[in-house]
Amino acid sequence: MLSSGASRQYFNLVARASKNGIKTTNLNSVAFYSTRSPTNFFQQDELPANTVIRFVPQQTAWVVERMGKFHRILDPGLAVLIPFIDKIQYVQSLKEAAIEVPSQSAITSDNVTLEMDGVLYVKVEDAYKASYGVEDAEYAISQLAQTTMRSEIGQLTLDHVLRERQALNANITTVLNDAAADWGIKCLRYEIKDIHPPENVLEAMHRQVSAERSKRAEILDSEGHRQSAINIAEGERASKILASEAVKAQSINEASGESEAILLKAKATAEGIKAVAKAINDTPGGKDAVALQVAEHYVEAFGKLAKESNTVVVPAALNDLGSLISSGLGIYGQVNKTVNKSVEASSKVDKKIE
Repeated sequence: MLSSGASRQYFNLVARASKNGIKTTNLNSVAFYSTRSPTNFFQQDELPANTVIRFVPQQTAWVVERMGKFHRILDPGLAVLIPFIDKIQYVQSLKEAAIEVPSQSAITSDNVTLEMDGVLYVKVEDAYKASYGVEDAEYAISQLAQTTMRSEIGQLTLDHVLRERQALNANITTVLNDAAADWGIKCLRYEIKDIHPPENVLEAMHRQVSAERSKRAEILDSEGHRQSAINIAEGERASKILASEAVKAQSINEASGESEAILLKAKATAEGIKAVAKAINDTPGGKDAVALQVAEHYVEAFGKLAKESNTVVVPAALNDLGSLISSGLGIYGQVNKTVNKSVEASSKVDKKIE
């Protein structure tokens, strides 16, 4: 007598078995069905019996033999069989299935031993080849995946294995498809699950990562100091340039001011000379007065030279006062000519401007 929980489990198993075309005449057959490994994709269920009329489930192919020889493949749907002559010999699922590849050791090209496992995704493409092309398809494809993975890893270094996992998966899938074509099986993809390097290699990798991080930190620190020094130097350079430009501008402004002052002074002197010359020319007896004043200053200058210095300048005709006055008047005449020329030139310029 079964308990309520066991009864539910029993009826669930019966329903699952009936759905897959398995006869459940007793508890033992149900127990056989329930102990099926879900990962054993190619292990056949209990073969359906020939009841003349059968319904083939979707995504399933039944291989029928007639008198021990292959006869045909039943597609999903209604099928009619001849009793005692036809026999459903193989049941192939056309669904995609995942096969676990056991963990194994592989040696890289740089002599590092790795422990690796994976998952292989396959699908039956040809039910005839899958039934008659290989005795145990799951075992064969699993062994082929292991040997192919060892062969591919032996061509790569540890760094390439860790970095190019996708390329390694693609290469393994290509090799498996070439070999499994005669078995009617297509390998859709292969995925490496875990890679376990030795402990000493893991420690070396950790040290390498730490060293790389320390190196990057030192580089960033030095780059920061370098950039700081560059910024300080550029700031000092800009400051010196601005200071020199300020000195330059100051010098230019001072020179401009001095030149303007000299020009204004020269203009004032010229205007004064011009006014004096005009007053001399326009005033009756002005030239005689100027001549007398020049002679007086001339005589006075000689008198001062004798008082202010031990060096005495003695004119050639010191005893001849008339000659001395004549020299002063001669100087006046030369000055007068120069003034007249300046007045004439100034008058011409004024006329051109007008």
